[in-house]
Amino acid sequence: MSTTASTTASTAASTDSITTEIIRHGLLAAAEEMARNLCRTAYNTVVYEIHDYGIGIHDAAGDVVADAPGIAVFTRGNDHGIKRALEFLGEDKMEPGDVFILNYPYWASAHTLDPLVFAPIHHEDRLIGFASCRIHVLDLKQKDAGYVLDSTDMYQEGLFFPCSKLYRRGVLNEDVFNIVRFNSRMPERTIGDIQAQVSACVTGVRRTREIAAKYGAGTLLAAMDAINDHGERLARLALAKLPKGTWTAHDFVDSDGVDTDRLIKLNATVTITDDEMIIDWTGSEKDVRGPINLPVGQTEAFCSLIFKAMTTPDTPVVAGNFRPLRVITEPGSVVHAVPPMPTFTLWTGLLGGEVVLKALAQGMPDKVPACSGGDVCSMMGLGVNPRTGEAWLEATNEAVGFGAHAGGDGEDGIMHLSEPGCRNNPVEVLETKSPMFIESYGYRPDTGGPGLHRGGVGVGRTYRFTAPSTGICLVYKTKTEPWAIGGGRPGKPNQIVLNPGTEREVVQGGSYNRLEAGEVLVNNTGGGGGYGDPFLRDPARVARDVRNGFVSVEAAARDYGVAVDPATFEVDAEATARLRA
Repeated sequence: MSTTASTTASTAASTDSITTEIIRHGLLAAAEEMARNLCRTAYNTVVYEIHDYGIGIHDAAGDVVADAPGIAVFTRGNDHGIKRALEFLGEDKMEPGDVFILNYPYWASAHTLDPLVFAPIHHEDRLIGFASCRIHVLDLKQKDAGYVLDSTDMYQEGLFFPCSKLYRRGVLNEDVFNIVRFNSRMPERTIGDIQAQVSACVTGVRRTREIAAKYGAGTLLAAMDAINDHGERLARLALAKLPKGTWTAHDFVDSDGVDTDRLIKLNATVTITDDEMIIDWTGSEKDVRGPINLPVGQTEAFCSLIFKAMTTPDTPVVAGNFRPLRVITEPGSVVHAVPPMPTFTLWTGLLGGEVVLKALAQGMPDKVPACSGGDVCSMMGLGVNPRTGEAWLEATNEAVGFGAHAGGDGEDGIMHLSEPGCRNNPVEVLETKSPMFIESYGYRPDTGGPGLHRGGVGVGRTYRFTAPSTGICLVYKTKTEPWAIGGGRPGKPNQIVLNPGTEREVVQGGSYNRLEAGEVLVNNTGGGGGYGDPFLRDPARVARDVRNGFVSVEAAARDYGVAVDPATFEVDAEATARLRA
């Protein structure tokens, strides 16, 4: 929990607040420079277009003191991985110039294709911190190209690197890179992306060492302590203002990818006291055969994301923010995988944060939003590009509607709350780099949950494949609707549609699809839940939604009791009065 009084006193005596603030901004600038270097050198559009990364600078214990926003759960997962590496190797095995790779899921807090690359930072042979970078790489010998949806144990999920050295005292370790080279379907791009991670970490090491050289290692370490102590104080001040109590909620992941007719329950009990927030996952599903089980580090990470959103959303992430948070899990459950449980399809973590919000909504409905579309709705295409004769793999995540809240409507078509620093892949990039043609892309009317405040609408993107390809759909909230708050109505769920309007039409969720040239795949994302009674919504606002294409004329009458002229978009007051009577 919090640091001791003697440590705090020592920190205060070692550095003044102005110096601490200068160092804090120096570390933040270093993390941002790491991100820029990563994006300039990565081979993979998932990294440099989507910003699918987690970058951090950490103190000597592995606690983050500065990060560059990307995928929010990555940074906290990096903390967990570095701490496990310290336990496994010991500080004495981490020398200046070393760079490590860790993708053993139960330590690394992610699946095998999200390797954590990190480097110790030394000043005059004294360990003063770490620089970390996690990204999604394309292939590390997992059983299926692209993504694994139906593994039943860890051994089907690719190569494991348990804190292996990519560089030893600055010298490239050819053994590790050769293992990747001879075991990857896309060795050039995979090694290129790992080297981009190395470049990012080396940048963080260099900039942090420059700060240590300028101010002294003792001052830098004291500033790191002060940064995290201050982060804790801010969190505790905010926690004290939240309602106190205990609330329980649950929701369901569509399936585990193996037992496809079995809904997987996530159950969270959230307790807020004067001193801490406790998120207890007791009651969540056990004996889950498919790969949606979460390493506990990722469970802690998405819980941290919600905690931060509730307490210190306006300040950069530091480990001290999370000292008042306690997460309880049962080993062997879907939120605490143990070897050899499969963990490749990590979509459980996307819905998990929404379950925490659902519990909190019972005690503070004015402070949390309704459920969003609840997914990142990923579509990944791969095959052989007829233009080049080479293997291709491109992916993008899709925006969803956000849940409405006491302050207003949910946002329309933005990235899921688990990816606040991310973007989607532009149409031009996908069409240039792959045999995919994007036939349409836009908002989905009537997907936002009706309410006094409307849930945000989702989007739809239509892909026509111009060569035989595989389309992998990573969508795991299609069978349950996004929940609402205070009399609002649910949003419409996500869906994948193959060959719409034909006799071969199939509506589904997570799936691995072999497609011939000319076949069509539509990725339709869900809308957010509504807030409050929809019949209390101002008719003028409903008419504006109709004009903007968010709500149809029929839904305006059915869901809001508002008659809107389809030609002029004016409200028919008399007809509206009859509908609302």
